[in-house]
Amino acid sequence: MFDLFKQEFGFESYDSACCPVMEFNISDSGTQPNGRRRKKSIVWEHFTVKTDGPGSAKAYCKGCNKSFAYLKDSKQSGTSHLKRHISLGICQKNQQTPCSKTDAKPLKKRAREKPCFAAISFDQERCNNKIAKMIILHDYPLHIVEHKGFIDFVRALQPQFNPLSFNAVQGDCVAMYLREKQNLLNLIDGIPGQVNLTLDLWTSNQTSAYVFLRGHFIDGDWNLHHPILNVLMVPFPDSDGSLYQTVVNCLSDWHLKGRLFTLALDRYFSNETLMENLRSLLSVKNPVILNGQLLSQNCYARVLSRLALDALSAMRGTIDKVRESVKYVKSSESNEKKFFELRQQLQIRSMKDFLIDDQNKWDTVYHMLVAACELKEVFACFDASDPDYRMALTMDDWHQVETLCKYLKFLYDAANILTVQPYPTANLFFPEASKLKVELTHAAFSQDPFCSCLIMPLLKKFDQYWRESCFILAVAVAMDPRYKMKLVESTFAEIFGENADQWIRIVVDGLHDLFNEYTIIQVLPFTATYDDVENEAMTKTESFQDEEGSLDESLFTVDDGLSDIEFYISDFTCNQQFKSELDEYLEEPLEPIVQEFNILSWWRMNGYRYPTLSRLASDILSMPTSTLPPDSVFDTEIRRMDSYRSSLDSLTLEALICTKDWFQYKSLPINVSNALVKVEY
Repeated sequence: MFDLFKQEFGFESYDSACCPVMEFNISDSGTQPNGRRRKKSIVWEHFTVKTDGPGSAKAYCKGCNKSFAYLKDSKQSGTSHLKRHISLGICQKNQQTPCSKTDAKPLKKRAREKPCFAAISFDQERCNNKIAKMIILHDYPLHIVEHKGFIDFVRALQPQFNPLSFNAVQGDCVAMYLREKQNLLNLIDGIPGQVNLTLDLWTSNQTSAYVFLRGHFIDGDWNLHHPILNVLMVPFPDSDGSLYQTVVNCLSDWHLKGRLFTLALDRYFSNETLMENLRSLLSVKNPVILNGQLLSQNCYARVLSRLALDALSAMRGTIDKVRESVKYVKSSESNEKKFFELRQQLQIRSMKDFLIDDQNKWDTVYHMLVAACELKEVFACFDASDPDYRMALTMDDWHQVETLCKYLKFLYDAANILTVQPYPTANLFFPEASKLKVELTHAAFSQDPFCSCLIMPLLKKFDQYWRESCFILAVAVAMDPRYKMKLVESTFAEIFGENADQWIRIVVDGLHDLFNEYTIIQVLPFTATYDDVENEAMTKTESFQDEEGSLDESLFTVDDGLSDIEFYISDFTCNQQFKSELDEYLEEPLEPIVQEFNILSWWRMNGYRYPTLSRLASDILSMPTSTLPPDSVFDTEIRRMDSYRSSLDSLTLEALICTKDWFQYKSLPINVSNALVKVEY
């Protein structure tokens, strides 16, 4: 730790070659009696070594000529006993009277030479940047730099350090943010595809909310990025269109106008007017493509959390009994010891940690219930060994808890994909969501009245999510070369039965519509924007229709080439003797299903075969289905901005949150130099 701070605050290593340090080995363990190696210990100024036979030698005091063990059978005796002989003053110097103890001086080590450090200049600016980075990464309050304890600590490491003020470190943090923002903007400007956007909502103690806008995209090397782009305060609830304007400003700030592929938010702060306004921002102009689901108000994680909360609420009384039972066992060491001894007597093994839940995280409630169910026999017998325990559950209670846990596990597995692999590619969600749909359907129509009553309300709510989201999830899994349309076809057959074909056709048609959109964009000159192309296409189409419906050859020889492209697209998609990239991809054999399959690597390697389809795949695979970060997936409530952060000005708050996110998830290399823009306050 000390070495780390020496590096952070200006203590650099020095070159020992330019300034050698003399070392002395008191034990002299490598010295041989023949004296070939130089003896370094200071005791050899008072002793000499003489051979006393094969493999044997003794050390003789130069003062009294007394002999001491030194080497026998190639084993050395060291020099400690020789030092004691000199230090105690019992030898006769030059064979004269022995020294008195009072005159004797302790034998001291030969003084080390002090290392000469190379001249190193202290860099205050570098230290300031390191402190700003520390505050950003670890959420320290900005005024930590004015705390006496912090100042004393840093000055103990580097006396030349000049303490910072609140305003100074605030400026350093914002400057670091502006530098990294420019790096990120350069990256976004250079990506070949489009950007997906999610909106997450935090509340505060005031009548305002904080909106986190996060971008999701794949760069030219097929690396997935998901940085927070903006953190902005809006009224809550939104009544004056502030949220829409926030999104518009974000698109302008990050050069994303006409480059927004999908946009996802949650029902907490969406309404019909807002959704209609946001739909106009999408770069794909046809609002009915994929059933309008390029604009989604279904957060995958929050949908699952609501289902879990509904199930837990339906059994609140029984769950409270379990929670109080666990609390009683964990309340004292004696109770825990009794419980453990009873578990050993009953020979019951438990694989789960026995912990009290955090009611703000529904997965901890699930884990507590599972662990308690494994020990239900112990709880059933615990009241007999402890008369103070009066919260025993009946076997019927335990049966209900086990049923609840069975279906909470499906929800947990479906949500856990967001934590095991933060911000996973979109192809992974269709298998989990469809599996959950099938399991809930079976349970809702179960012969067990309790199970049916518990799950039926969950199925009705999940059906709404499934209807609105299954097509976009199906399109995403079709971009997985291990499944393509095969998994969609088999799943839809199980879920929709005899009506499966029409739903499959919707997915296939949606894929072809999107591919045709990308084909147009791919072959158009890069200097033309999509809006310009669309307007010119409408104008020329009207002119074409005005001329008696006949083919005007001049339409195919215009300078800008636009009508050539229209003709090309029409011929490309309608002529059956040619197959599109999409058709070829879907008809080729599936890739083998292996655990370590990397879909982004596959598309990077096969992009030359599907130049247009690969661009579409990159945008589809980066589509987010959840608006929440990994640490909020199991939250039962909307996150709240604390009072300290709410007190910061908007630029500083955005700088602290965004820069930490960029550093934490390594969307960009962490490269902080001294050439930062200074912001004065």
